[in-house]
Amino acid sequence: MKTLIAVIYKHRPEAAAQVLATLQDLQHEYLIDLEDAVIVRRNDKGKLFLQQSINLTATGAWSGAFWGLLIGMIFGGPLGGAIGGVAGAGLGAWSGSLDDYGLDDDFVREVGEEVEPCCSALFVLARSMTNDKVIAALEGSGGRLLRTSLPVDVEQRLQAALDAQPAD
Repeated sequence: MKTLIAVIYKHRPEAAAQVLATLQDLQHEYLIDLEDAVIVRRNDKGKLFLQQSINLTATGAWSGAFWGLLIGMIFGGPLGGAIGGVAGAGLGAWSGSLDDYGLDDDFVREVGEEVEPCCSALFVLARSMTNDKVIAALEGSGGRLLRTSLPVDVEQRLQAALDAQPAD
């Protein structure tokens, strides 16, 4: 079962990126399996920015370039490969920019309305996680839970860990 966790960090614009780095380290230890993560920030003019953990535009461009190059080489030789690679990269990038993976961007924008220019928020969609070890790793990182799909007792333990004083 997938798990959603959304946390806002008041007066700490870089906190979401730091916590995401911690979660990615935990992923290397197989303690959490991240499907998607989004960092939300708001600039001084009030514009909301979503920083996706997976760049679908770049992924689409590389995939499109590969397939365009391959098909172009088969049907048009070296010149066809070059033209197919460039065209495929462009179409792949365009396709990737239109795609939505994991967390729904509209949901993130809606919940992210609480983010002020001095703040950041982190939205995480995990395929699985070892609750106790992830909660222990996030202890003292600050933040307030906005939304979760965790059971109530686990949600309360996570919020208590976020509220704990960081260890020196």
